[in-house]
Amino acid sequence: MESLSDRSVVVVGSGFGGLSAACYLADAGADVRVVERNEQLGGRASLLERDGFRFDMGPSWYLMPDVFERFFGHFDRRPADYYGIERLDPHYRIFFKDGDRVDVPADREAAFALFEGYEDGAGDALRDYLDRAEYTYEVGMEKFVYVDRSRYRDWIDLDVLRNARGLSLLGTMDEHVSTYFDHPKLQQIAQYSLVFLGGAPTNTPALYNLMSHVDFNLGVYYPEGGMSGVADAVAELGSELGVEYDTDRPVTGIEGESEAFTVRTADGSIDADLVVSNADYAHTERDLLAPQDRQYDDEYWDGRTYAPSAFLLYLGVEGDLEPLAHHTLVLPTDWDAHFESIFDDPGWPDDPAYYVCAPSRTDDDVAPDGHSNLFVLVPVAAGLDDTREIRQRFRDLVLDDLETTVGIDLRERIVVEERFCVSEFADRYNSERGTALGLAHTLRQTAVFRPPHRSSAVDGLYYTGAYTNPGIGVPMCLISGQHTAEKVITDHGA
Repeated sequence: MESLSDRSVVVVGSGFGGLSAACYLADAGADVRVVERNEQLGGRASLLERDGFRFDMGPSWYLMPDVFERFFGHFDRRPADYYGIERLDPHYRIFFKDGDRVDVPADREAAFALFEGYEDGAGDALRDYLDRAEYTYEVGMEKFVYVDRSRYRDWIDLDVLRNARGLSLLGTMDEHVSTYFDHPKLQQIAQYSLVFLGGAPTNTPALYNLMSHVDFNLGVYYPEGGMSGVADAVAELGSELGVEYDTDRPVTGIEGESEAFTVRTADGSIDADLVVSNADYAHTERDLLAPQDRQYDDEYWDGRTYAPSAFLLYLGVEGDLEPLAHHTLVLPTDWDAHFESIFDDPGWPDDPAYYVCAPSRTDDDVAPDGHSNLFVLVPVAAGLDDTREIRQRFRDLVLDDLETTVGIDLRERIVVEERFCVSEFADRYNSERGTALGLAHTLRQTAVFRPPHRSSAVDGLYYTGAYTNPGIGVPMCLISGQHTAEKVITDHGA
């Protein structure tokens, strides 16, 4: 392998993409420093601690365990060297707002029976659907995710044409799913995971049926210490490889080019041979670079489709959380109006679909004795006004809906409450329009249509994270870090 010995690299931002890239670069011999604006590492995988409660502020689903095994395996480690995982059963619980309740089981045969109970033949249809999803996942990961195809010429390849045969490359998820299931609730169960991609059934490519393989076949897990603990593990691996970290050090500018970069920070400047930005891509271009060093103009960024932001309630409560599961979804029987309020006519939803995470159902360490820990996440449009009055009204709407739909009244039991919304995503993470995830995976923002890892304007400047290939999600960001590091090594290794 080519070496980056004697090369210095500054990684701006410590999300999973930045932490991953730092590990690969350090392993190649580079002198790597990660500079993070906030007080802790992990980017959106931050930890909120209040009065004995521990809340994962960002990602909370541990999916695609094979990707984590592969990442740590590259460095001759295993995830188990840093944290344990526990498979959840049920994977998650769904409360439909018509009074129906569904547990999605870890056992596949039980899942087939569940679907059959809603629609004759749906059990066999699910079996066929998951077979297709497994094929899409295996081919997609090996040929289109682990192999970075971020340029048009990367697709002019016989291997691509041969392996793309049989994949659902055209059409949208709602069209694809409707060919298998007629019952609207089964369609929702098959498509809910699109929220992890920041899309809607009507604008996400059918290729992402692979997420059902992730869900039903690979399983849903809880990592010891939560997702912030996983970020800590990747950072610890980086330390073992020689990566150094600066927290509480906002970057204010990136100047220069290969072998002559100056990274301006609120606490002095850092010289570096190379720079990798894991900060929000639009923020890096618009706020950290001089106009002549930008790849895209304002019109480009203003014309993107952004994944949703989120309204989040972090609640520490007295007592237990029956009837919630570790992961719970609360869904209207018709969720089209909520997706329309995110992508088509941005506004606060009147009848929201939302997610509740109750890690204290699995982990006793996230709440004091006699108490429970949960957070509620409602996807909302990026860029919404979120005044104090709006947030208070929406908070009350969500608590009312939890009581009505789930049968749990939390109001008089709350001992800790924190809120996080559009403006906090923008302020804490420099997130464009306060998006919680980045660019949505629409038909026009997938694969070659996402911004590149390698800057076309500045030699020696690279990007990693959810805006780049392969996209949104913790596993994808780990892989993005590898792709970015490989480009750096190819370009500048000896």
